[in-house]
Amino acid sequence: MPYSLSDLNQMEQSAFTIALGEIFEQTPAIASQTWEQRPFTNVDDLHQKMLMVVNSMSNEQQLALICAHPDLGSKAKMANASVQEQAGVGLDRLTPEEYDRFHRLNEQYKSQFGFPFIIAVKNHTKDSILEAFETRLRHSQPDEMRQAIAEISQIAYFRLLQQVTS
Repeated sequence: MPYSLSDLNQMEQSAFTIALGEIFEQTPAIASQTWEQRPFTNVDDLHQKMLMVVNSMSNEQQLALICAHPDLGSKAKMANASVQEQAGVGLDRLTPEEYDRFHRLNEQYKSQFGFPFIIAVKNHTKDSILEAFETRLRHSQPDEMRQAIAEISQIAYFRLLQQVTS
């Protein structure tokens, strides 16, 4: 259910956290801490203030945020938003061969970097996601951690656009 910016600005912290707690996958503390920075002038302002919370997190907290995300193309339990986002590019309808390739790349990526591959799927197709996997496997761990946070920020923005009206 979309919320108006006016309603969000007037909510108690607990209601605000419930309303926006899944903007960042399984990390409602970001919404809870962002509440303290009200009022929000628009969705972009709200997003930037949420990113300030993310950027103030320790490396361990950011790693936990990254690890809260599901593998792409996985059949694992995930947040409804993730289910919808992955279905939007057909990752819920992979052929057995595609599923095996995604699974292999996910495992290789996690083994190499210590966290799941994150990408804002709304910006991509199945093929461009697979290309990104191949390219990003050549990056360093610190570069990939920064890239994962950047992708999570984009995912959060898309989710806010669906959840918040001006």
